Amino acid sequence: MRTPLAGPSVWSGEQMAQRTDWIEALEDAEVAELMHAVQQVADGSSSWLELNKERFALPLLSRRLARVARTLENGSGFVTLRNLPVEQLDATSAMVALWGIGLHLGTAVSQSRYGELLGEVRDYGEQLGQSSSRGYRTGVSLRFHTDRCDLVALLCVRQCRSGGESRIASTPFLHNQLLQQSPQALELLFDDWFHSRQGEQGPGELPYYRNPIFAVFNERFTSQYSRSYIESAQQFPEVPGLTAAHVDALDQVIAAADRDCFQTRMQPGDLQLLNNHLTWHARTTIDDFDAPQKKRMLYRLWLSSPLSRTLPTGFAELWGATHCGAVRGGVVSGEGYRTADELLALKREGKVSGRSGWPLEALPA
Repeated sequence: MRTPLAGPSVWSGEQMAQRTDWIEALEDAEVAELMHAVQQVADGSSSWLELNKERFALPLLSRRLARVARTLENGSGFVTLRNLPVEQLDATSAMVALWGIGLHLGTAVSQSRYGELLGEVRDYGEQLGQSSSRGYRTGVSLRFHTDRCDLVALLCVRQCRSGGESRIASTPFLHNQLLQQSPQALELLFDDWFHSRQGEQGPGELPYYRNPIFAVFNERFTSQYSRSYIESAQQFPEVPGLTAAHVDALDQVIAAADRDCFQTRMQPGDLQLLNNHLTWHARTTIDDFDAPQKKRMLYRLWLSSPLSRTLPTGFAELWGATHCGAVRGGVVSGEGYRTADELLALKREGKVSGRSGWPLEALPA
């Protein structure tokens, strides 16, 4: 018998709209400290890959980031850092600032087969619905989903003309809504579901994986979900077809997410942080500027958190390690790395290109 989930991770969009505790506004001294750390990287000879949180020291800001990390894992699962000085930073410096903040929150993992440890969220002209398409490379609206990592960090550098709004839902709240309204549908979400790997499988891996949408392990809730990946997996003849009951369960939980999500519009200088185990996120359609230099641009990190929860052992098919605090998640790149340390080792052996790890097309080789 399932029981309602409780605690600060359970919230509705209406409740969140009345709150401001999800906003962490950086103070002038913290901004100055961040700018100093970025400048030290620019003035030094070290590779960005060789940085750690001691070499990207943030004595003041690190205290706030430690509090944010606890909120992401044990609180609402959603925080926005505000006032990052993107208007004072060029593209390289903005990425270094995000990378340095990420060092104080966890370990960056590769976001795709291309090996981006730090990615660009912008319209590359890709179309959803293809077997290898990824939503962050399009300008269309994105359905609710999670990313394959503990935490996702999105730094807004430029916003579009209109649209592109973030929609965030508390998955423990959605669990409770279905428990009350349709417990049969909720139970189906705890089944294993087939998801496509979108062409990003490694050697010996199947082009799909199985994962429940909702799970509770060691009294901690987690969710992993992408309807696009579920639908894409249906192309494989060995994958069982979705039943009417399973489609209805998806429809019901998405109806609850649409109804009860929190919608907000990021502004330049906002860094949105989400715990994928506790939230789903979506995006409204982008109406972008015509000039390339004005188009919407976000930089993104996928982070493995040292505070993370233990996951069910079956999650290893997608996540790798499942124990709490493990470096896990992400997508092993085509060049064979998943983390900065692994990329560094391959660089020393001359086995990867000079631009590996940075966003595609963002920096010269």
